[in-house]
Amino acid sequence: MKEEKKKTGSGRIRRLPATEERQYLIDGDYEVYEKEGVPTGAMAFHYHNFYEILYVLEGEYSSMVETQSYHLHKGDFLLIDLNVMHKYQPTEAAGENSKRIILWVTGAYLRGLSEAEMDLTECFRTSASRAWHFPVYYEEMLRGYLLKLAMDGESTGIRRTMDRGYLTLFFSHLNLLCTRKESLLAGEFVAEHPLVERVNAYVEEHLEENITLDVLAEQVHMSKYHFLRKFKELTGVTAHAFVMNKRLIRACELLKKGESVTAAYQSTGFGDYSVFLRNFRAAFGIAPGQYRS
Repeated sequence: MKEEKKKTGSGRIRRLPATEERQYLIDGDYEVYEKEGVPTGAMAFHYHNFYEILYVLEGEYSSMVETQSYHLHKGDFLLIDLNVMHKYQPTEAAGENSKRIILWVTGAYLRGLSEAEMDLTECFRTSASRAWHFPVYYEEMLRGYLLKLAMDGESTGIRRTMDRGYLTLFFSHLNLLCTRKESLLAGEFVAEHPLVERVNAYVEEHLEENITLDVLAEQVHMSKYHFLRKFKELTGVTAHAFVMNKRLIRACELLKKGESVTAAYQSTGFGDYSVFLRNFRAAFGIAPGQYRS
């Protein structure tokens, strides 16, 4: 899909259409762009091995992250950690009137910006909630950095240096702000999904085992037919695909910790290496051994 560009006061904002389905980086270590309207490419649970920040510029936007839904309004930030399942959550009000800025950045790049006394990835893990609404002054400051990063321009040495500075300032302030729990979005703006929560907890605890659909339905006290329909309705993916993705995410975590490929697939419930390899390549585009190194 061709990238659109939107005029602003002194430049153009990189803008992607809501129909863009890409969920991977093509510009190296980070990307920043604006989207508007219902994101038709994000209707089902998905995940990626880089960090994501969503900032609502205008209107409302709802997103489901793991087992919680967040109803976001203008000025809200949503922080999504590596390999965390998330999706757009359709509601009556949210989506069509929404403008948001999306920031994707790799862990390696953020670690490169970090200092010994501050890990700039910590803001993604500071709380059970992932949504924030900061005081106006700080929100406007963070928005300013995002808009500067989203400005279209040739990737020169000067531009990359400026972007590095904006990203350092943005994440330094963000990490400090995320230590203030009073800015967490909660209450009526956050909804729990007990069915997904129970399934997720069971799968996480029994990944090494053969997890059947009958067993999952039993965990939530539903018939298999009603469970499959309700789970797909909530998450946008089948229960089988959910379990598969959970296995792959855990395998990635083990590989990053230095576990062998054999240990990674055997301890995550893949009884056959060829099945593991095929699904791993489909999800990440490379072989497990390449990912590990």
